[in-house]
Amino acid sequence: MKKTGAWLTRYALENIGVTHTFGIPGAHNSEIYDELDQSEQITPCMVTHELSAAFMADAVSRTTSTIGTLVVVPGAGITHAASGIGEAFLGGIPLLIIAGGIDRQSDRHFQLKDIDHHALLAPITKATFLVEHHGDIVPTIFEAYRTAIEGEPGPVFIEIPINLQLAHEDIEELAVFNAQPTTPPPNAQAIEAAVNMLLAAEKPGLFVGWGAKGASNTLQSLATHLAAPVATTLQGLSVFPANHPLHTGMGFGPSAVPAAQHAFEDCDCLLAIATRFSEIPTGNFGMVPPKNLIHIDINPAVFNANYPATLTLEGDAAEIAKILLENVVDAQAKPQDSGPLIQQIAADKHKYQSMWRKHKTDRVNPANFFSALRERLPNDAFVACDDGNHTYLSAELLPIHQVGGFISPTDFNGTGYCVPAVNALKLVHPDSTVVGIVGDGAMMMTGMEAITAHKYDLGVIYFLFNDGELAETARVQDIPHERKTCTKLGDADWIAFSHAVGCEYVAVEDDSQLQPSLDIAFSLISDNKPVIVDVHIDYSKHTAFMEGAEKTRYKRFDRATKARYLARALTRKIIGSK
Repeated sequence: MKKTGAWLTRYALENIGVTHTFGIPGAHNSEIYDELDQSEQITPCMVTHELSAAFMADAVSRTTSTIGTLVVVPGAGITHAASGIGEAFLGGIPLLIIAGGIDRQSDRHFQLKDIDHHALLAPITKATFLVEHHGDIVPTIFEAYRTAIEGEPGPVFIEIPINLQLAHEDIEELAVFNAQPTTPPPNAQAIEAAVNMLLAAEKPGLFVGWGAKGASNTLQSLATHLAAPVATTLQGLSVFPANHPLHTGMGFGPSAVPAAQHAFEDCDCLLAIATRFSEIPTGNFGMVPPKNLIHIDINPAVFNANYPATLTLEGDAAEIAKILLENVVDAQAKPQDSGPLIQQIAADKHKYQSMWRKHKTDRVNPANFFSALRERLPNDAFVACDDGNHTYLSAELLPIHQVGGFISPTDFNGTGYCVPAVNALKLVHPDSTVVGIVGDGAMMMTGMEAITAHKYDLGVIYFLFNDGELAETARVQDIPHERKTCTKLGDADWIAFSHAVGCEYVAVEDDSQLQPSLDIAFSLISDNKPVIVDVHIDYSKHTAFMEGAEKTRYKRFDRATKARYLARALTRKIIGSK
């Protein structure tokens, strides 16, 4: 049978379970787009910018069993998407990036978009593939997919030249994809040693990251059996539901909320699973794990990178957690008494919320906002955050109940993530409530993508935290410098902007408007209308994370740097900044 290369591309994507692709068509991929338009399984989604396509694909991979897929043009399509690809790479998120390529049968030089995409993408992908023969299209896509999902997941790039997309050649047999990811079996001796360490500990604790999402139920049982408090990374915030009584919050060092700091204060054995102990969850590396550290990860390169581990276990988090739980229960059938610990965690959380609510402001108090929002969100809702001060407010003040129900940029810190991610979440979870928390600076980056929500009739809410500046950076500048540089945003007419991109507009100027404004917003999305809620947020009170991270950073300065740092700040405070 004769099939074009574009048809084979569609066939391979259908075989691996792709449901949506994101990108912009052009001369180098129009044949693929024409085929995708004929698919009963795959919906090709046009975006306003390829960066948004990458963020949308990322959200699909994080919250479904399929892989987020980009179909973009070469050249600018690749470079525009690169920040989203980098986000997925550092976050361990699988992506397929498919681009058309130049006509490689031509002997002409300096063709349009003729650059080395493979060299460009090598640092931010697990692998890149160039399809050189018509018959290699299907097996190459299958191999790329395996590469993306096996081991520590990540993005892969496939270039399919335009001449192969157009080629109409005989195919003797069509392969069917049936391979499953393979992971090394856990070491039995290490499992036994880990169980013994956990059972011997007087105050064990759990620290979990995004890669443990599939182990959530098991880890909840394990924490209950061991009477162990549980902290998460930022990316793993929703791996362990916040309504579980042993959940403490993000991190457990000096940058954590009081519930986590107190619960882990005397921790003598830490089970860290699917975390790299990177900068954010450790609060600028201010966290100090106990001497007995059991580190579990699918990527052995993370072991002992930042903190020495007593014991390491390489493998899949869900598989290892299940074996650990079975062995712990076999060795100690009766669960430990967690009553006092649960009471302490609950009291600390209540006290922290109360402290925030006492903060007086003529704008919107973050604690009151998140409390009102939580009341309206069903347990299975999805929340996407952007990068900024609002991220840490969300992490500390918005309990997430759904496993996998919170996503945000983390180690790559790609601003502009929220609006595209919200759109993708609603596309692939049409029956779920989907909201986003986005700063005004981030909205200025990718807010135009809200027009995509209007185009596809997506009933979503973008909560725009509006303070007129890049709040997180402004705070980092203000403390040491006593002045701010290039963080003041230009005045934006958010009413006009909302209407221009097809969104309804609702304003919340102070706490008295919270309840009625949220009622209006949630009623509008029930009619499949996207809504921008302009929240005049008060950022003057700082999160535990920001205060702790800044103190940790300062403590690492040498004596001379500390002296200069303080002298400069005091001088500018006394004489003023100019």
